[in-house]
Amino acid sequence: MNLIGNLIWLVFGGFLAALGYFFGGLILCVTIIGIPWGLQCFKLAGLVLLPFGKKVVSDSSNMGCLGFFCNIIWLISGGLYTAIVHICMGLFLFITIAGIPWARQHFKLIDISLMPFGKRVLYD
Repeated sequence: MNLIGNLIWLVFGGFLAALGYFFGGLILCVTIIGIPWGLQCFKLAGLVLLPFGKKVVSDSSNMGCLGFFCNIIWLISGGLYTAIVHICMGLFLFITIAGIPWARQHFKLIDISLMPFGKRVLYD
């Protein structure tokens, strides 16, 4: 079921969304100071590319206050917008009944797109 869900996800926008996160990560990594945020973009790109069969867990044991500071910068510079887009897409897909599995993936992406530092992506 994960394979079919991921293929449909890729065809209907998942590939383009992952490409956007990937290029954003490249641009951030070109600037030396943006490397931590670029790495988070790469993490998001991997999750957005194939979200079925993965889950997001909190792992803030090694982040400390630096992770909190980085999350605040992320939130101000686009994380809130990205989370709102995932909420809107998830609600739209949830209304269609047939789109509920894809809506659940958008709802899963809200947490990590809002504050990615201190989060890990695991395979189910």
